[in-house]
Amino acid sequence: MLAKFLPGARGAVLPLAILLLVVIMVVPIPAALLDIFFVTNIAISLAVLMVALNARKPLDFSAFPTVLLFTTLFRLGLNVASTRIVLVHGHEGEAAAGHVIEAFGNFLIGGDYVVGIFVFAILMIINLIVVTKGAGRVSEVSARFTLDALPGKQMAIDADLNAGLLTPDEAKARRVEVTTEADFYGSMDGSSKFVKGDAVAAMLILAANVIGGLILGPVSHGLTIAEAARAYILLAIGDALVAQLPALMLSIAAAAIVTRVSSDKDLAGQIGSQFGSPRTWTPVAGILTLLGVMPGMPHLLLLSGAAVAGFAAWKLHQIERRPPPPAPVAAVEPADQSRIGYEDVSDGMLVRLDIGYGLVPLVDERKGAPLMGRITGVRRQLSKELGFVVPQVRVVDDINLAPYTYRLVVGGVVVGEDQVSPDEMLALDTGQAVGSLRGKTAKDPTFGLDATWIAPGDADAATGAGFLVVDPGTVVATHLNHALGQNAADLLGPDEVQALLDGLKERNPQVVASLTPQPLALTTLTQILRGLLAEGISLREFRRIASAISIAAQKSPHAEDIVELIRPDLGSLIVQKLCGVREPLRVMTLEGQLEGLLGQAARADTSGRHVIEPDLGRRIVDAITRAAQPLIAEAKPFALVVQPAIRIAIRKLVKTCLPDTPVLSFFEVPEDKAVEVVAVIGASQPAQAGHFQPQALPA
Repeated sequence: MLAKFLPGARGAVLPLAILLLVVIMVVPIPAALLDIFFVTNIAISLAVLMVALNARKPLDFSAFPTVLLFTTLFRLGLNVASTRIVLVHGHEGEAAAGHVIEAFGNFLIGGDYVVGIFVFAILMIINLIVVTKGAGRVSEVSARFTLDALPGKQMAIDADLNAGLLTPDEAKARRVEVTTEADFYGSMDGSSKFVKGDAVAAMLILAANVIGGLILGPVSHGLTIAEAARAYILLAIGDALVAQLPALMLSIAAAAIVTRVSSDKDLAGQIGSQFGSPRTWTPVAGILTLLGVMPGMPHLLLLSGAAVAGFAAWKLHQIERRPPPPAPVAAVEPADQSRIGYEDVSDGMLVRLDIGYGLVPLVDERKGAPLMGRITGVRRQLSKELGFVVPQVRVVDDINLAPYTYRLVVGGVVVGEDQVSPDEMLALDTGQAVGSLRGKTAKDPTFGLDATWIAPGDADAATGAGFLVVDPGTVVATHLNHALGQNAADLLGPDEVQALLDGLKERNPQVVASLTPQPLALTTLTQILRGLLAEGISLREFRRIASAISIAAQKSPHAEDIVELIRPDLGSLIVQKLCGVREPLRVMTLEGQLEGLLGQAARADTSGRHVIEPDLGRRIVDAITRAAQPLIAEAKPFALVVQPAIRIAIRKLVKTCLPDTPVLSFFEVPEDKAVEVVAVIGASQPAQAGHFQPQALPA
């Protein structure tokens, strides 16, 4: 309480309390001050019990093991102080040890120390055998199961984080909660020994007071054995009962905490809600009525109890039949028309899917919301592929769109738009279809394949004819997946990069320390990673990427230069997406003279814009497109391999016609990787048999 009202003294409260406890044990204190401490001890025990009963879950009182330790030490210190007063002044009368001990000795046990001994023994049995032993067993089992479940809970948090169901801050908070829970139950398992030891100490202290009084009375004060027993044993019993009452309350608090099940209600509310059913009290009333009419039974008591149980059942039944109260309508304050907030300017979402009103059934929860489940699957899969958590997708119905039109927006930019029919299926011609279908012809929005919208009843026939049939939700989800993959760089911001660094720091702290904030700022690191994503390089192997960046940053501080410097170190990661381990890498190259010409132009370009002369660029693009058409038709991945000096310029050029084609430098191809040259762009003569077939650059 002192720490609450005097924030500056908060750190000194606990040391002062420990010092006071030592003083109580060592220095004799007057009986009046001892009474104050006894009342304080009872008040603290009651407060602890109330906090334990009102906690909604065990972790709401996570400080309980430490509180239990200090309250036990405080009570034992009072026992030492009271023992000193009882043995020194016990011959002076019943009030010699203070009014609290006198009251417990006279009022509670009627001044008969024999009765007091039996009352104390019963309290000890209840506390030590029933409450403390049971609570200790529950604590032991809870600690064991909590520690066994700890790895599984941490893996579940990591899985939810990777799936995008949790933000990094939420995942960190859940990890802290799981760790705190394990520490709490482990501490409770040990703190139960405090209560047991306190009970044993209470018996030993009582025995010491009784034996000491029986010796000191006759020897030091000339009392008879009967007078010494009357004086000292009565005070000793009162002292033991004063200490045992708070100990029993703390034992009950400990038992309530360890047996508590997490709920949104306190203990009284949880018990009340579970007993508040007429189906519970109706059988009770019936059984008590049967017992009440039997001969020889206390009819009045049993029938009265049956009447109370029957009334409770009837009242609860009436409560169940009542209609739920209407939700309170909050008073709506008149809007300030002059105020413009951030929510009026932007919805704050990076990725948005706008749909026409005709596509609302695809996201209607009453109809299963098939599209929402597929969007979650897209985010989960993309997060695994890209190496960071893809932001959530907000679905908005836009009255400005045509009924069956949808639009994909990333960072405020429209990256895709098309139409789907919510009541039909899309049959795709993948090149193996036979015949034609009745329906509305269309183009697949993702890959541009010929397609037809057909009735759901014709889906089996279309599948048998070789068409690939998909539902409209899959069409939109596939388009979304492709669009987000192509614009992955726009999905990565400083917050996502910081989350990657935080995750890496837990496993490889030295790598992060060598990377940021020196020599690279977070913004520069974000530019580098976005540059990698823009060229289809995943961040899944972030430790390897971060290590390469930290080395390259010693050579250049510029993001674009660092990207080019680390690409050779990531060559194996790039190539493995294009071919299998035992397959050769299919590549297209530029003719030597053409490559030399472009290299000279790149070295002469002091602006660093990597611009190729328009007419030459058009002819290169045409030649690459013609050479790539057979490979694209056969779905064979390939790469364009050029000199490092012109890689950026060729990448910018190829991106306009073949955005998914990777452009590599010679240094990025692993030395042990077999290479199959499928085309040479710019060669004027075809290759001899057994060699590659070059493609001539048109005049």
